[in-house]
Amino acid sequence: MVIWKKYNGALIPDQPPHIRMTDSQKYIGKLVKSKNAFFARWTTEFDKKLMTNFWFVINDRPLDINDYSSNTRSKIRRGLKNLDVKKIKKSELISKGYTTYKEAFKRYKNLLPQMNKSEFKAHILGLDKTWDIWGVFHKDGGLIAYSQNQIRDNQCTYSIIKFHVDYLRYYPSYALYYTMNKYYLKEMQLNYVNEGTRSILHETNVQEFIIDKFKFRKAYCILNIHYHPLVRVIIWLLFPFRDVMLKFKKGILHKMAVVLKQEEIRRNQK
Repeated sequence: MVIWKKYNGALIPDQPPHIRMTDSQKYIGKLVKSKNAFFARWTTEFDKKLMTNFWFVINDRPLDINDYSSNTRSKIRRGLKNLDVKKIKKSELISKGYTTYKEAFKRYKNLLPQMNKSEFKAHILGLDKTWDIWGVFHKDGGLIAYSQNQIRDNQCTYSIIKFHVDYLRYYPSYALYYTMNKYYLKEMQLNYVNEGTRSILHETNVQEFIIDKFKFRKAYCILNIHYHPLVRVIIWLLFPFRDVMLKFKKGILHKMAVVLKQEEIRRNQK
């Protein structure tokens, strides 16, 4: 039986995408009601050959530095020259990482609330032994970037990555992605590293960046959604107006528009 977790009002399976879904639609429907969730979302047919309009962004190629473009190699080397990338303990992220977490919010629009310092600490302390934490340190000793990665079932998910906006000129993203990919794919020989699904909730160019610079690729799959009965009615009523609602950039109307966009993806993928 699958373990489900509640995230932003929805249920998602707490397992890597290559693990087959074993729960039935009937069981998932009962779970949505009992957990009072808006919907359950999961994927099937991970890394299918035919293109769909939903995907995970993964890397399953253990590359050497010479496998990258000359421009990317240059920025990796410049990043590694000025920065120190290493695994760190929870205590170090708690004591040094909150400023970077807070400053990272300046780079993008985010519908999720920003954690305060106490919430940040509690979040880090709640990570179990399946998690690695990587830190990127400037030569002045400051922590300017970090990544929280979960290793399970011979894959690693890059769950949360934050960069301090004042230090981007030192190429911390190049140093961090290169070092982590090398560690997990070459040294640990995991099957793949996973940057997550196609973005629906956030506006981000991270996935385009790692596909272009670090040779990640799209692992196509099928998106499945089971709605709470009340939510299903709302989706049916509002779906024709989804394009109009996408004009709202914040608040409950924008959140609803994102759910409608997700439904559009589900309907048009086959």
